[in-house]
Amino acid sequence: MGSNDPLTDGAVLIIDVINDFAFPGADQLLEQMPPVVKAIDALRRRADALQRPVIHVNDNFGRWRSNFDRVIEYCQRKGAAGASIAEQLRPRDTDYFVLKPGQSGFYQTPLPSLLEFLKVSSLVLTGVAGDQCVLNTAMDAHIRDFRLWVPEGATASITPQRNRRALDHISEVLGASVAPVLDAAS
Repeated sequence: MGSNDPLTDGAVLIIDVINDFAFPGADQLLEQMPPVVKAIDALRRRADALQRPVIHVNDNFGRWRSNFDRVIEYCQRKGAAGASIAEQLRPRDTDYFVLKPGQSGFYQTPLPSLLEFLKVSSLVLTGVAGDQCVLNTAMDAHIRDFRLWVPEGATASITPQRNRRALDHISEVLGASVAPVLDAAS
């Protein structure tokens, strides 16, 4: 991808994919997830090849006495709709993770400090839901002057139309690239 590759000085954020998908509309979201999981995994491998950080930014689901291992365990429990996704994209030993209490990965989390420590100036945002947590994280990243890439195909919302509107907003208002995963980010 060359010098415009946001991963040369960036990090991949994987937002809310460790999820039990137990909410209204989750069945529609789950239908869209197979190609999203594949795209996120490809981005993760690309970050690994460039020795760039991968950071899971995940909802704590109101489980205030929990840690990320317990969130993973909860989302992988027998019968959880998101168990297979949590298994496929679970954090690896080389990944970082941040639990968040709300829709933005920045709001009341250590993410800003972690990104400063890692000397990150651009972010690749992936995950769910594109029109909620990904969008809110993108807005907060934009006001902090991060360069953004939200790859088409690496996010999903309850409907494809909602996801498209979110990607259009991220591109038009925040100036982020929304190029597909395999294309060069501009």
